[in-house]
Amino acid sequence: MGAQDKSPNANNSMQRVKVYRLNEDGKWDDQGTGHVNVDYLERSEDLGLFVIDEEDNETLLLHRISSQDIYRKQEDTIISWRDPEFSTELALSFQEMTGCSYIWDHICSVQRNIQFSSLSNETYHNVNNELRELPPVELSSLPLILKTVVESGIADQLRVNELILHDQEFFRKLVDLFRICEDLENIDGLHMIFKLVRGIILLNSPQIFEKIFGDELIMDIIGCLEFDPEVPHVHHRSFLKEHVVFKEAIPIKDPLVLSKIHQTYRIGYLKDVILPRALDEATVANLNSIIHSNNATVVSLLKEDSTFIQELFARLKSPTTSAESKKTLVHFLHEFCTLSKSLQMVQQLRLFRDLVSEGIFDIIADVLQSEDKKLVLTGTDILILFLNQDPSILRSYVTRQEGVLFGLLVKNMLTDFGDDMHCQFLEILRSLLDSYTSASQRDTIVEIFYEKHLGQFIDAITSSCPPNDAAQTGSKFVSSNGETGNKSGVKPEILLNICDLLCFCVLHHPYRIKCNFLLNNVIDKVLYLTRRREKYLVVAAVRFLRTLISRSDEHLMDHIVKNNLFKPIVDAFVANGDRYNLLNSAVLELFEYIRKENLKILLRYLVDSFWDQLVKLENLSSIQALKVKYEQSLESTGTRSTASLLDQRKRIDERALEKEEEDYFNEDSDEENSALAASSNRVQSQQPVLANGSAPNYHSLRLKRKLVSKEEPEPKRLLQSPKCTKPREGVFAALCSTLSQAVLPSKKTSGGGIDSPQLDANKNTIEPNCDVKGSIRSSDDNRNADTENHAKDEEASPISFSDSLHDYPDNRQRGDDCSLPPPKSSPEMAVNGS
Repeated sequence: MGAQDKSPNANNSMQRVKVYRLNEDGKWDDQGTGHVNVDYLERSEDLGLFVIDEEDNETLLLHRISSQDIYRKQEDTIISWRDPEFSTELALSFQEMTGCSYIWDHICSVQRNIQFSSLSNETYHNVNNELRELPPVELSSLPLILKTVVESGIADQLRVNELILHDQEFFRKLVDLFRICEDLENIDGLHMIFKLVRGIILLNSPQIFEKIFGDELIMDIIGCLEFDPEVPHVHHRSFLKEHVVFKEAIPIKDPLVLSKIHQTYRIGYLKDVILPRALDEATVANLNSIIHSNNATVVSLLKEDSTFIQELFARLKSPTTSAESKKTLVHFLHEFCTLSKSLQMVQQLRLFRDLVSEGIFDIIADVLQSEDKKLVLTGTDILILFLNQDPSILRSYVTRQEGVLFGLLVKNMLTDFGDDMHCQFLEILRSLLDSYTSASQRDTIVEIFYEKHLGQFIDAITSSCPPNDAAQTGSKFVSSNGETGNKSGVKPEILLNICDLLCFCVLHHPYRIKCNFLLNNVIDKVLYLTRRREKYLVVAAVRFLRTLISRSDEHLMDHIVKNNLFKPIVDAFVANGDRYNLLNSAVLELFEYIRKENLKILLRYLVDSFWDQLVKLENLSSIQALKVKYEQSLESTGTRSTASLLDQRKRIDERALEKEEEDYFNEDSDEENSALAASSNRVQSQQPVLANGSAPNYHSLRLKRKLVSKEEPEPKRLLQSPKCTKPREGVFAALCSTLSQAVLPSKKTSGGGIDSPQLDANKNTIEPNCDVKGSIRSSDDNRNADTENHAKDEEASPISFSDSLHDYPDNRQRGDDCSLPPPKSSPEMAVNGS
């Protein structure tokens, strides 16, 4: 990269840079690429910067390192400065950050050495002795004075500053010399005076500023600065005298206030117009400090003048004040509030509260109704100043006035001002509706907004974005408040601000939006913006829906699905096609949010309802991921539903099994019925024949297995008995009497009773008597009937078989089945039977 004839040590000490020079058009010209090094100048003890061209080894730059603070390091790879010898701006752009740091350290080290050496050597003392006083201010000595002021080091600058302040006639003599040169049209002398005055200003001395910016010298100092040799002559004095007009809305009687006002304006003019490029940062900061101090002085003096403030508000409230005078007063009030920022915070807050007590908000409410749009803008600026200072002051006023000022802000936000004023109204409304305020003020203002003014914003949207049927029939239609709307009634910028305000409300008033948005179908109306031609309005509608979904409220999502509110969004997205723009990104981000947050309701709704449209853009990764997430959701839902179905079937089968078991024990089994029938046939075939030749009837004694719980009462068990045959009561009574006498005559117990038939406690019970019609009697009726029927036949018998049955109604507890006496059990029966 370096030249071939350079030694390795030289190569190591040099850094690769590009040299730039600022041209007259304010652009940087590339002077070439080479290597920079710090070395002694030829035939001098001073150090300088050498830049050698990397191609032909020619010198691109030779600069003597100055002790003045003219070097600036920018972005770690650039060193720039203004060369005082050639009055040009130069810059070195380094290839490596390390090289830039290396050269920068060398420059700083050289500057320190220069300053220390100048303080220690005899030359400094000689110069210091020479600067015991400045040369006389004459045309012949101007070059020497200029060299002393401009080329002096840091220590010399302090001495020069002291000498100028010590000479009380220095600036008066300099001004007189300027006037002589101007009269004689001595251009060279005027150029030297310009450089001298500029150098004195760059000394950055507050004491010098206080002198030259005084009322006596300021205009002549500005005259000296008109003759810049690098700029064509500009008549600054004539502009300040003829074109700049000082207007007094209220006469200011204090001369100090007037002096500070004029001085502040002139210093600002000098800083921003006359010497914008010549001043360094330290000097600009010092001038700004003077301006700030002057503003604080002016506001403090006016604030303490009670008569001035009272007269100001009296004129503003007077109906006799002309429109032009009122406009001037409002502009003065705005400037007065703006300058109050120079005060300390406590004093500024006290001033604003005093202005509120004087009725400043009433005046602003009147200003907001003005036909002059610039005057309305001034009123909104004053409101913003109060909001920035203490928002509670304005909120308290709005609450006390029941939203009169709030309504004016809403009205002006919907009004076409032609400028970007709508953003100011939006910021004011946002600050008033902010949820991070005291509860009482917040609730009142929010109530006013939703009850009175939300409909105005929605009507503005619907009037500019009519439904499809209205758009097809014509551009005019009737809005919700009964007024005839036109499609082009509201500017797109206003619609955008309305949408931003609604998004703000969604974030800060979640409970309010669930009531107002859902009941009044606000969401659907806001989505009318998707029909607008302006793409940024369509994106605003997407952003509004995205903000709603971010609340993760199931009621809102159900409302979106129920009313098919994604349809206009999907239609606009599909109509946009594969164009990669803000609309495409906004909709894809909405889909990504639904997928990542796993909002299953919206996920299924999107794919089920709009996949036929979205499939056209399936090549997009977000659409593919949405489909995959949808399929995963279906699989997980199917697994859970299958497990639930199997579990449900299992429960049903278990209940069915229990029912079958219960029915099995409650009904007659085939085996039991067949076994009982066979037993009955054997008994009939083997039954004994009575003495009269007739066989006893045992049909009424047939037993049946029945599952009966112990807790079940007797009448209920009787009602559950199956159908039975009905023998005549007389035959039954005779049979019981015969059996008790013939079969068991000697089976009496010691207690005087007989053993009753043993019945199975779990299976058998005796069937109750049934009448002819099949109606079942209760156990008590059976007992009474048996007692009456047996009274005559059983007088001789102590206890009958039927009585034993009635004595033990619950025969299940007596043992096994009751068996009839076998035919061969008694010899007497066998003899009689034969």
